[in-house]
Amino acid sequence: MEEGTSLDRLMPGSRGLVEEISAQGAMRRRLQDLGFVAGAQVECLGKSPLGDPSAYGVRGAVVALRRRDARLVEIRPL
Repeated sequence: MEEGTSLDRLMPGSRGLVEEISAQGAMRRRLQDLGFVAGAQVECLGKSPLGDPSAYGVRGAVVALRRRDARLVEIRPL
């Protein structure tokens, strides 16, 4: 099984499990409110032509995140 990595490295069509969020305060709460909680399965649905932002499917929703925010979500690729 692969080691953990950050969400921004997930390629379109790939999935992973959220392990933790390295952000603090309001950003941490925002990511959790969007569905990025430990154990949640996330899929990269696509990246914009320049790679920022990217679209992710998590807990039945589609969420667009900037690369700098996606780096704060640690995942384990599936």
